[in-house]
Amino acid sequence: MIHFKGGVTKNYFCPDRHMLSKDSLMFKKVLFPTDLSVASQKIFHHIIHIPGIQEIILLHIVDATDHSIIGLSHSEQLENAKILLAEKQAFLETFDLKVRIIVKMIVSFRDEGSITTTILDIANTENVSLIIMGVRRKSILRDLFLPSISSEVLRSAQTNVLIIHPDTMEHHRAIAGHTSGRWIFSHILVPTDFSRHASEALAFVRTIHGIEHVILLHVVTGENGNVPADQAAQESGEKLETLSRELTGSGIAVRHHVRAGDPTAMILSVSEEEDVSLIAMSPHGKSWFEDAVIGSTAFAVAHMATKPVLVIREHSPAPP
Repeated sequence: MIHFKGGVTKNYFCPDRHMLSKDSLMFKKVLFPTDLSVASQKIFHHIIHIPGIQEIILLHIVDATDHSIIGLSHSEQLENAKILLAEKQAFLETFDLKVRIIVKMIVSFRDEGSITTTILDIANTENVSLIIMGVRRKSILRDLFLPSISSEVLRSAQTNVLIIHPDTMEHHRAIAGHTSGRWIFSHILVPTDFSRHASEALAFVRTIHGIEHVILLHVVTGENGNVPADQAAQESGEKLETLSRELTGSGIAVRHHVRAGDPTAMILSVSEEEDVSLIAMSPHGKSWFEDAVIGSTAFAVAHMATKPVLVIREHSPAPP
């Protein structure tokens, strides 16, 4: 096991996108659906640090079927969205990013689909490699579930999804020109149950350029058959040790943990304990049911974590 130097605080910076190899461009084309709220606008400062990003599609959808909006007419909403998006486009283009703006208005769900289906259709048509979803927590009641749009995108997307709670991200800001704060992909927690899906997710993480630290975590649950918990913990530790050596060979500092209990609770606990900048995990586990839909653990972590959560659905790209 490789331990980090105790008591040392290090600043982290985004690697130069122009220096990335072709293997590192797994997030080359990104879709960011935004409601242009104050909270969602904070995410723009994180977009510039997505490893390998070259193109960003900014999507704003006006729901003309929602008659609860007071103040602005739909035409005013559209005009205001275009003005704000043009400002964000100018900001992003200063970082040599290709930026496209899509503004849509949904008048009829029957004819045009929902906001969720519009997001998913554009993601599929444009063949994006990452969807960024900003999630706001408005109340205790809303904290019980992810807002429906983010929830549905997370469940149904065919590509990687990055969930960010911008109101909890102030200490993770990675604004260009600042000399403090970590970029979002610098210090990653990767939970694993040693399944094929988890192994593929870890292989994907290994291809991400610029990672400084990886925390590996396995949670021993009551589903160990006839294997005693202490034996299961020891065997899991040995497997993590092997994975750690492999990652270390890639030049990444590694720490690993074995915990016992509820996987969601333990993942959240270790993410805070290690103060990670990102949780990266597969949506699937060993259960056949979880192979059919996004796993309950990944969904719960994405909802409850104060850290950004990357749900990995794509395999790491094959070398050209």
